[in-house]
Amino acid sequence: MTTINKLDQLDLSETYSYADYLTWQFDETIELIKGKIHLMSPAPNVRHQSIVTELGGQLYPFFRKKPCKLFYAPFDVRLYNERKSILTNQDIFTVVQPDLCVICDPNQLDAQGCNGAPDWIIEVLSKGNSKRETQEKFALYQESGVKEYWLVFPYEQSVHQFVLNAQTEKYELIKMFSGDDQASPVLFPDLLIDLSDVFAE
Repeated sequence: MTTINKLDQLDLSETYSYADYLTWQFDETIELIKGKIHLMSPAPNVRHQSIVTELGGQLYPFFRKKPCKLFYAPFDVRLYNERKSILTNQDIFTVVQPDLCVICDPNQLDAQGCNGAPDWIIEVLSKGNSKRETQEKFALYQESGVKEYWLVFPYEQSVHQFVLNAQTEKYELIKMFSGDDQASPVLFPDLLIDLSDVFAE
């Protein structure tokens, strides 16, 4: 078997599995969406990273020593239709790296990351990834059963909160928070996030 240590050794039109992904040894950061390779945007800018850091800083004390665990990118999350049981690496064709995610079922965690849908995902938009987060990943997270999905818009200083409707299996926009609000996830109503600090210049 040929060792893959450069991205240009791969055919970007081919379909790959998570088993393939685990054998690659190149430096580029990618996501695998329905078997297709997607290059991550260039390194996130300072504003993006500041927001992720502040959000993580506010979330960490809440989840510390609780069953639900908080994780930051880079962290592999393997996704598939929620009606399927946990799959083997050869049967998984989507692996993403959310900015922040919370996982409450310890059985989903293994040495590689998360196998199945996290309970809550937060994505902070960058100029190069807004279509992927608002369309492609939105559909992926909905299909795989992520219960709550937050889209953070840094320059608009807003957060769109989507919650999965168990009956329709579709996301509903529950609330749009703005820059000086206290935001709270539906899944964890005791958690209050001060957006004035999140969006502080």
